Amino acid sequence: MTAAARQLRFAEALNEALREEMRADPTVFVLGEDVGVSDGTFGVTAGLLKEFGAARVIDTPISENTMVGAAIGAAMVGARPVVEIMFFDFITLAMDQIVNLGAKIRYMSGGQVKVPCVIRAAFGARYVNGATHVQSLEAFFQHVPGIKVVLPSNPADAKGLLKAAVRDDNIVLFLENKGLYLMRDDVPPGEHVVPLGQARVAREGADVTVLAYSAMVQHALTAADHLAREGIRAEVLDLRTLVPLDREAILASVRKTHRAVIAHEACRRGGPGAELGMLICEEAFDALDAPVARVGAADVPVPFSPPLKRRVVPEAEEIVEAVRKLG
Repeated sequence: MTAAARQLRFAEALNEALREEMRADPTVFVLGEDVGVSDGTFGVTAGLLKEFGAARVIDTPISENTMVGAAIGAAMVGARPVVEIMFFDFITLAMDQIVNLGAKIRYMSGGQVKVPCVIRAAFGARYVNGATHVQSLEAFFQHVPGIKVVLPSNPADAKGLLKAAVRDDNIVLFLENKGLYLMRDDVPPGEHVVPLGQARVAREGADVTVLAYSAMVQHALTAADHLAREGIRAEVLDLRTLVPLDREAILASVRKTHRAVIAHEACRRGGPGAELGMLICEEAFDALDAPVARVGAADVPVPFSPPLKRRVVPEAEEIVEAVRKLG
């Protein structure tokens, strides 16, 4: 490991990104439930209150609508707020602020009013939290023009994508899978920025493309290892962002492998896989040697019971099976 490649946990990489951006730009501030005194529910904001003070690290009441509205208002007048929603499920309480205000203001003002606001949220069914604390609702926001949707899969991208999100002049939904917070990997120090809308080939392959994002990328890599023992060379494409979407990278990979499996933790019905599959059918149908396959959660609320949850939420095994069925 070189000096330019220290290992950090996913949560630590996010913390470093916030700390660096707050040091570089005094207009960047953090707000949310328990982000200050308690260092954040998942430790992402640890130590920020001590360094930057209560004026820039603000513990809010339990009111998602209020904290998001305050952040959007601050963004409109020149600040760069980063608001934390403790669990992604609770973002439904702020839908009016996000969908009807934050996503529309820059367009409706003809670009005169920018909304540089990041909304961070923890999602995913890694832990047994019950149906109201584990949802993957990214398709809601993928559908709304004016919102960028970012989902990192590893610590280096967590840092680089968050720095890019903070600097963006639009409202950015930054989603962190709870199952990744303890993941440790190399993270470049200092000025490491990953552009929004640029996918990453996580593993080269020639027989099938597996499109994934966030924690599902790790399951896809595990699946690719299993498939390799069967002589199937799977290419894993980490989308990184759903909006903006790297259409060119997706189509180039599918045209190379001639098969595609889309894997996400969100429910299959109306999930991101539907949009991705349609993109492939519209733009690369002639390159396909098999129908596009989707791997997603069952269309039921995620059960509290661990064995039942495992039946609902897909992992590497379901990706392997989907690839095998393509023939």
